[in-house]
Amino acid sequence: MCLGIPMQVVAIDGFNAVCEAQGVRRAVSLFMLGAGEVAPGDHVMVHVGYALRKMTEGEARSAWELLAVLGEAAP
Repeated sequence: MCLGIPMQVVAIDGFNAVCEAQGVRRAVSLFMLGAGEVAPGDHVMVHVGYALRKMTEGEARSAWELLAVLGEAAP
């Protein structure tokens, strides 16, 4: 099973971005999204270092809530 992680864009340089989730920053490629589709402050779904799609803040919050529930259910 593959999981995407919701992250907030902190900075953009061309097709590269710095994104943050729960205090952790990562380099993320924006190559799979259209040029100019995201801006600092936007939320994106990230999988293996690539932003797959833009999300609303509410979608990102809901995803984190679901991930928390899944984490509680893990043995």
